[in-house]
Amino acid sequence: MACSVPAGTLPRPRTAPAADPWLRRLRPGPAHPAAATARIVCFPHAGGGAGAYRRLATAVAARTADARPHELLAVQYPGRNDRIREPRIEELTELAAGAHRALAPLADRPLVLLGHSMGALVAYETARLLERDGLRPAHLIASGAWAPTRVRGGTVHLRDDDGLIDEIRRTQGTDPRLLDHRDVLAMALPVVRSDYKAVETYRHRPGPPLAAPVTALTGDRDPLVSIDEAAAWAEHTTGGFRLRVFPGGDHFYLTDHWAELADHLVSAPPRPLAALAAP
Repeated sequence: MACSVPAGTLPRPRTAPAADPWLRRLRPGPAHPAAATARIVCFPHAGGGAGAYRRLATAVAARTADARPHELLAVQYPGRNDRIREPRIEELTELAAGAHRALAPLADRPLVLLGHSMGALVAYETARLLERDGLRPAHLIASGAWAPTRVRGGTVHLRDDDGLIDEIRRTQGTDPRLLDHRDVLAMALPVVRSDYKAVETYRHRPGPPLAAPVTALTGDRDPLVSIDEAAAWAEHTTGGFRLRVFPGGDHFYLTDHWAELADHLVSAPPRPLAALAAP
């Protein structure tokens, strides 16, 4: 899965607290959030924080400022960044429950959920909870992630610190220079370990597929997620499905494709096959 040294060990990103401790508002964005026509909610990868999506906020603002402003929010998991003093959560469905509680009051506007790697699974479980309450998201975008029924499990979270550092290097989500700073790692590794445990112990619970449309995004050189594993997201929706494969992209392909990712977020979601076949 994707992982990185948490942004809380780096300069503060352009985020602002929202009404709930689970959410951060990313800048730039609408001057008045009430004017937003939709809300995009970003779920970070393992070891990541809300600031991981700050460049996406700029790309979205450039595409929506004239006519369709979108408010960009990011989920801030406990135990990192400005929530560093809170206990970490090592159960993926519990992370989803926290996000669901924060987002349910914001469903007065269309909600577009975007998650990368671990974040895609948290976003999916959040979408299931929202739909249970009759609050169907407008679109779920799963980036760099196995479909929920294809999660392999694993034992990375049981490795010693050196083994965990080796995994961080393999996913190429962190500047290698940071991995030589033991003071940074002392803060980062417990967060990464807890997030890995959340994913590696996750088991999909049977239930109805989402009504929300789903888009799966992946790089064709991702060492962690195969194209078939990304395509299997189609099994988890009746609301339309789209697969986009980025040529030459590794697990963190999105860092070179923020503009194209923004296009997916603000464009119409895929339509169900039955709707496409209708006259």
